[in-house]
Amino acid sequence: MTSIGIRQLRDGLSRHLAAVREGETITVTDHGTPVARIVPIGTTSAFDRLVAEGVVELPAARKQPSTEPPLPASGVRLSEQVIADRG
Repeated sequence: MTSIGIRQLRDGLSRHLAAVREGETITVTDHGTPVARIVPIGTTSAFDRLVAEGVVELPAARKQPSTEPPLPASGVRLSEQVIADRG
């Protein structure tokens, strides 16, 4: 795995992308701190591997919230319901 700075990446982008096309992974650094990784398309990420192995489960689809305001409970004054909702 190659590690290069942002300026080096910018100045030699075509060359570095050619290396990625050939299978190389490049870590991009900003003042020595890794900030990004460029990997070839089709490379399985660590997250994808964990999902495939069943170690990580994706969340179930979230139910969309209703756009209708809730109706106050019968026998409860609207002002009391508003105060209860705020708390």
